[in-house]
Amino acid sequence: MSFGTDVAITIALISLFCVSHSILASNKLKKAVQNRFGNLIAFYRAGYNILSVISLIIIYKMLPAIDLTIYDLLSPHDLIILFFQFLSLIGFIWSARYFSPGEFIGWSQIKRFKAGNYNPNDLNESSTLGIEGPHKYSRHPVYFFSIMFLVMRTGMTLTYFIIVVIFVMYFYIRSVFEEKGLIEKFGEAYIRYQKSVPRIIPIKVFRT
Repeated sequence: MSFGTDVAITIALISLFCVSHSILASNKLKKAVQNRFGNLIAFYRAGYNILSVISLIIIYKMLPAIDLTIYDLLSPHDLIILFFQFLSLIGFIWSARYFSPGEFIGWSQIKRFKAGNYNPNDLNESSTLGIEGPHKYSRHPVYFFSIMFLVMRTGMTLTYFIIVVIFVMYFYIRSVFEEKGLIEKFGEAYIRYQKSVPRIIPIKVFRT
């Protein structure tokens, strides 16, 4: 295949993953599943995570090999980038402390279902509005540190560059849809939070 075709296929496959991932994570679909299956939506999160991992692996293996290197940093510049990548990993771990791993994986929902105290109105995930730690500086710190980790590369191929650009766009668009659901759940309290803390990048000029 031609270079242009390979680029187009790469963009299409990564975009397909992001779009399908967003649709499966949407409250509209979750409500449809809840209306159809009731409390069985407790298994939705775990199934969603498993499907996401499998589909990402399949799509990654389908990507065409584009033999083009944008840059490849030499020492000591590569060490500087690796240092900042390490800091972004620490930031991600810091952010992860402020959400429940069990809820994220889907195990907590299944445990509540088995115990007979699952609330289907949670739409597969129980959450509270906690503005602590990194959430004081970014409304989506996990997205911020994930972007930083992806960007801080000592070497950049065209394929990886396309993946990074699409995922950065996906994180922003996904945050918009997530916040619509958070406003629906927490109302004025979340709107006030939006006005005081930036969306992803912890700089006030990037607040919206």
